[in-house]
Amino acid sequence: MSGILFNIQKYSIHDGPGIRTTVFLKGCPLSCTWCHNPESQSFQKELMQFNNRCISCGECIKVCRTGALKCNEGHIDRNAELCTMCGLCAEICCTNALEVAGREVSAMELMKELEKDIIFYDSSKGGITVSGGEPLSQGKFTLELLQRCKQMELHTAVDTCGLGNSLMLEEISKYTDLFLFDIKLVDAERHRKHTGVSNEIILQNLRLLSSLGKRIWIRVPIIPGINDDEENIAATARLILSTSGVEQVNLLPYHNAAMEKYRRLNKKYELNDIKIPQKGDMDRISEMYRSHGINVLIGG
Repeated sequence: MSGILFNIQKYSIHDGPGIRTTVFLKGCPLSCTWCHNPESQSFQKELMQFNNRCISCGECIKVCRTGALKCNEGHIDRNAELCTMCGLCAEICCTNALEVAGREVSAMELMKELEKDIIFYDSSKGGITVSGGEPLSQGKFTLELLQRCKQMELHTAVDTCGLGNSLMLEEISKYTDLFLFDIKLVDAERHRKHTGVSNEIILQNLRLLSSLGKRIWIRVPIIPGINDDEENIAATARLILSTSGVEQVNLLPYHNAAMEKYRRLNKKYELNDIKIPQKGDMDRISEMYRSHGINVLIGG
């Protein structure tokens, strides 16, 4: 079984307990306007262009078999209709001005890479976290990877938006020690407006994990003007209190560090006018959750 991923982050301390390696799979069924990993959304490989690195040597143009690249006033223009994503341009680029987001790898090959840091997992009580994109969208690959991790007696976590096949989620849960479960908005229509999909299946799958007795950490991105209002916070608190197995809630403040990524992918960034929440804002929101008796952490 092979999957497509766009990043492997070693020595991570924010995606579960201890020191971890986080595997970021490509492809997501949601289209959140605040997504900080736009390269994770598509299920296909994508070319990222770092124009500030380009020295206009023209080597990428020479190796392009379809004529998809041309030089335009000191930077490279790409015709997406002609590009076959062969990756030859990125391979030859001496300044890494062109990079392919996405590579195919088998679960066995990936495990060989993950095993290199077992000493760090063991000493810190860490392990492997499968993230995305959305791991459920590559369910069979995620399942095999988790099974191989458990054969090595590694701690496993899955970071999920919750939208996916419930039967696959139940099977994956057998090999998952901890779920990092994202909750964006509780109201279905507001959720659809800002993510492109309803949250009905998401909430069903959260209840499923709860009924299976799984350990759950809820993650809530705080996006000013979208989900930081008292109505949504109160609704989210009620949802959390009604869900057994939730050990903590991590509030993740919005940031605009991904703006450059959108430019590299030639995608439009929709939230130019949204301000980053300040410490006082995050403290206020966290106190609202704590007033309900919920264990809350900012970040993570």
